[in-house]
Amino acid sequence: VQLQAFGGGLVQAGGFLRLSCAASGSSFSINAMGWFRQAPGKEREFVSGITWSGTSTYYADSVKGRFTISRGSAKNSVCLQTNSLKPEDTAVYYCALRELTTASTREYDYKYWGQGTLVTVSS
Repeated sequence: VQLQAFGGGLVQAGGFLRLSCAASGSSFSINAMGWFRQAPGKEREFVSGITWSGTSTYYADSVKGRFTISRGSAKNSVCLQTNSLKPEDTAVYYCALRELTTASTREYDYKYWGQGTLVTVSS
């Protein structure tokens, strides 16, 4: 099973990026997906999650109102639209997958992880 995340890059404060993640290598009947991030010198933290149906989404307080998570055209994919980026959003962003319908804010609830994509926001 592999998760491939892409879409990171260098952007100025106030700018935006669209991160995408797709899972392959297994036929997941159901899954919930999430995004986490790890800034330099800090622990990895929850950013956003989405349920299997896509009807419920969750956000960290620090990104609420600026980031939007959604399902891709394939059920094993997810996108994270990041708007109004701030320098403190600079981090490696990881997508994660769990084979349940409900999302979680906890790292250990996700079994599969992508390799991460770097987002750098300059001031």
